[in-house]
Amino acid sequence: MSETDRVVVVGAGPVGLTAALALARRGIPTVVLAAETEPAQELRGSTFHPPTLDLLDEFGVVPRMIQVGLKAPTWQFRDRETGPVATFDLALLAGDTNHPYRVQCEQWKLTRLLEEQLRKLSGADIRYGHEVTAARQTTDAASVTARVQSATVEITGRYVIAADGAHSAVRQSLGIEFEGFTYPELFLIASTDFRFETVLTDIAYVNYIADPLEWLVLLRVAELWRVLVPAPENADRAELLSEGSLQQVLQRVVRRAEPYRIAHRSIYHVHQKVAKSFRHGRVLLAGDAAHINNPLGGMGMNGGIQDAFNLADKLAAIWAGGDDRLLDRYDRQRRTVAVEAVQQQTHRNQQIISERDPATRKRSLDEMRRTAADKTLARAYLLKSSMIASMRRAAEIE
Repeated sequence: MSETDRVVVVGAGPVGLTAALALARRGIPTVVLAAETEPAQELRGSTFHPPTLDLLDEFGVVPRMIQVGLKAPTWQFRDRETGPVATFDLALLAGDTNHPYRVQCEQWKLTRLLEEQLRKLSGADIRYGHEVTAARQTTDAASVTARVQSATVEITGRYVIAADGAHSAVRQSLGIEFEGFTYPELFLIASTDFRFETVLTDIAYVNYIADPLEWLVLLRVAELWRVLVPAPENADRAELLSEGSLQQVLQRVVRRAEPYRIAHRSIYHVHQKVAKSFRHGRVLLAGDAAHINNPLGGMGMNGGIQDAFNLADKLAAIWAGGDDRLLDRYDRQRRTVAVEAVQQQTHRNQQIISERDPATRKRSLDEMRRTAADKTLARAYLLKSSMIASMRRAAEIE
């Protein structure tokens, strides 16, 4: 076998490592390239939906994810002033998934588990400190150019999977359009070890909180609560991230005499964008390189992991002699659900909790209340919000 008879995976986040591990388990050699000099430990994504957990069962990592994270059997829409509006119980999906719950676990913990599994397999090749800057291809191979300290190297394989994030150098080097829009506000996150559940005793581990002036997302992971609020786009970022500013944000959640201990803070623009195509010859886009959306619903990372498994199965069929037009089906399946399901659901979540018109706001929250109270309606809604419906939709696409 030629050294280049492999798949080059760009990015060592949850999507890239999922793709590499799934391919390795299917007998396909990979080389994983990461710009970072060591494994990242960013908070970022933390919610894992039922069908993603079903897929990750292949690796045997879900019990460990629960051990280092939290099992979330319910989640809520809330009103900031009046409290719970709708509590959705994932037990209603018991007949649709092996995991009728969410797992709250920081994505870096998953990447550690995936890398650990990958390194157990012969031929595992993970190269940190390789900043990929471009990709190119011929009729029978694809390669990337990477900066390694002061040198430039070229790494070749039969295919390239670009899982190098929203600013994907691979996608940009190939001129693939990234269609969509940017929200006219910033998203501000503060994480604290204060136990909000000791005061807000009726909250779930995942809460989307409506307010016409400052909507809020409140998420629990094992050691921390993460608080996400909007901020004006033209605001001074240093000021928004300052101790005084973040203390005010947290004091608006629960007023207390003592200051909060802030473990992490971040601010970023949020986009709703999808690549024009997820396939460019022998180069395949996955995860944030292919689609990005607002985090209200926890669908971005989950969609990327689902991309990775879909793609690994198709490449395995090609390695076994199948037609590489299977990769066009990957594009049709995963791009369709990114547009039809993920983009629409996450944008709808943002609209519900940020609505300012009193009448519209009341109608939306009343609809959520009615949906959660009716088991048939609630299950239908959970199939969509938990991404089971989009997985089924993708499987139907030829």
